[in-house]
Amino acid sequence: MICPQRTRISMASSWRRLRLCHSTGVAISHLHTSSRASAKQHYKMLVLGGGSGGICMSARMKRMFGADNVAVVEPSEVHYYQPIWTLVGAGAKTVASSARPTASVMPSGVKWVKSKVQEIHPDKNSVLVDDGTEISYEYLIVALGLQLHYEKIKGLPEAFEHPKIGSNYSVQTVEKTWKALQNFEEGNAVFTFPNTPVKCAGAPQKIMYLSDAYLRKTGKRAKANVIYNTSLPVLFGIKKYADTLWDIVKTRDLQVNLRHNLIEVRPDKQEAVFENLDKPGETKVFEYEMLHVTPPMGPSLVVKGSPLADENGWLDLNKETLQHNKYPNVFGIGDCTNLPTAKTGAAVAAQSAILNRTISKLLKNQKPDKKYDGYTSCPLVTSYNTVVLAEFDYNGQPLETFPINQAKERRLMYYMKADVMPHLYWHGLLRYAYDQ
Repeated sequence: MICPQRTRISMASSWRRLRLCHSTGVAISHLHTSSRASAKQHYKMLVLGGGSGGICMSARMKRMFGADNVAVVEPSEVHYYQPIWTLVGAGAKTVASSARPTASVMPSGVKWVKSKVQEIHPDKNSVLVDDGTEISYEYLIVALGLQLHYEKIKGLPEAFEHPKIGSNYSVQTVEKTWKALQNFEEGNAVFTFPNTPVKCAGAPQKIMYLSDAYLRKTGKRAKANVIYNTSLPVLFGIKKYADTLWDIVKTRDLQVNLRHNLIEVRPDKQEAVFENLDKPGETKVFEYEMLHVTPPMGPSLVVKGSPLADENGWLDLNKETLQHNKYPNVFGIGDCTNLPTAKTGAAVAAQSAILNRTISKLLKNQKPDKKYDGYTSCPLVTSYNTVVLAEFDYNGQPLETFPINQAKERRLMYYMKADVMPHLYWHGLLRYAYDQ
């Protein structure tokens, strides 16, 4: 049974807490320890991954266990706020604005192991990293994200070396989207959605709406065919918001082809090949002047190759407590999990509060008393100044923050997406990781 109380960090409460934290004048130290191979090889709490979920939970675990007892395994020197890449691909933000040194977001005092996880051995309570170091733990949080698979599309990733093609899902290719949009003159602008789970499932169509707006602004829209080819049988999974999006599609003369899955890119001919998922073996070739690719995605290869995975390779969790279904001292958060909700940053924020509560209760030999209801959010950017803010739960029921119709395009929601939420991310979720 899902607890009727909303188990999430609402944006309104986040603003209040952020102001409160600022008003206290607390000094934040950025000192922390790091190494390629840790001399201390055992930790009470080991966190795998330094993305949104990993950094947020390591901050919480520092307060619970003490900094010396927490380690984070993360190889990257740069931490990115990926939700803003939609706007980077449309020229409204820069890549630089999405990046911070990992050192600046790592909680002070925790051990930062600058290595990549190679193997997880939950039966031995240990992890092997790529320099050969074995790290043991009492408790483990897995926050390894998911894997992008451009290579599963014939012609990729090599096609990114050609103009007119980009992808907002990688820091290496997001600026190529903006360049392709700027250089567009006439023809087909094609946008894709793969036949796999994805993170931020609204992003593949957000760039379509932004591109349409840009082409109108620059006087090129009359010579453009804006085409969205999605493998899904629907435009968006939640009807309340899908109805609004279909109205936008019709009003702006956008072409949507359902159950079309990209299988090949021929950059020399500027052709994209799609399979019809309802008619196996049938393909259709689209010429393009601009192509935005959303890659197939899958579970972290490390998780998939471990006993922690379910039959599909995702981290196998109790969907209410975020505790592993087989190993009680293992927990998970974010995109690497099999939680049946949309993989978004907002979901991570909600999950972090529940996971913190779960671990706190278990340490006291008590039963977890807060349940994650699947809350997630997708700010559907529909132009350079409007957003439809979709918020919903495991059951696909709207679970909204504001006392207004969030299915309507609103300027305020765009401001939140573009300016407020990045600020809350850097200075709220990562820095303070509010307790609920």
